[in-house]
Amino acid sequence: MKIGAFLFANDRSIHPAEVARALEDHGLESFWVPEHTHIPVSRRTPYPDGGDLPDHYRRSLDPFVALSAAAAVTSRLLLATGVCLVAQRDPIVTAKEVATLDWVSNGRVLFGVGGGWNREEMRHHGTDPATRWALMRERILAMKEIWTHEEAEYHGRFVDFGPLWQWPKPVRRPHPPVLVGGDGATTLDRVLEYGDGWAPIGRPGPVPFADRLVELRRRCEEAGRPALPVTVFYTGRAEDADLEEHRRLGVDRVVLPLPPDDRDRALRRIERHAALVERYA
Repeated sequence: MKIGAFLFANDRSIHPAEVARALEDHGLESFWVPEHTHIPVSRRTPYPDGGDLPDHYRRSLDPFVALSAAAAVTSRLLLATGVCLVAQRDPIVTAKEVATLDWVSNGRVLFGVGGGWNREEMRHHGTDPATRWALMRERILAMKEIWTHEEAEYHGRFVDFGPLWQWPKPVRRPHPPVLVGGDGATTLDRVLEYGDGWAPIGRPGPVPFADRLVELRRRCEEAGRPALPVTVFYTGRAEDADLEEHRRLGVDRVVLPLPPDDRDRALRRIERHAALVERYA
């Protein structure tokens, strides 16, 4: 079971280049950075974890810029968006950013994607929350066309462009793995249609996680696909019982949190995570 780390990188956190060096030196497999372009001042959407929205949401760095800094100082560490809010992004520009990061890192990108939760933020981008899943689907499919064809085009309801050229192409073939986040009622539909893996947050849901894994593997088999890898995000302290259970269930990777507001605490947490790498990886 691989072990990565998640940092809500912001202008008060440890620098992404410093944390990336430390993660690679301590044997962790991957570095994950989330995305929020901004937080609307007038916001009615409740914070999913309850309570007040933490300050680092308002201060988060652009994930591709942060991961480029990490790429420049590492050679083995995988670089991942956790997650990129595709429904709030232009697909042609995002295809260029993903491919460029993959090119400069020599094929080390994992492209975690999600639909987002902050409805006011979506609306600022011109995205209708009611249609964001259909929009995300078309944008990801359009990006795959750009990554895998010398002349790419896509014609859908939300995304429509004629033949175009775009380089660089990703080093990873056919493209960086698309890991679909979330654990809603229709998430596995999206995973099966255009995902290369599933990346839920490891919190209790209406359906037990083990049952969801069984469903995913059954549906992969019915579709004639190999079992898709699963990445589980931890939001709190990694307990041995949880790690043992995820390893027993065949989870491919767990992603453990780093403090978003204290450099020294983040470095100490990486040392703690390194001990888990020795035990579980």
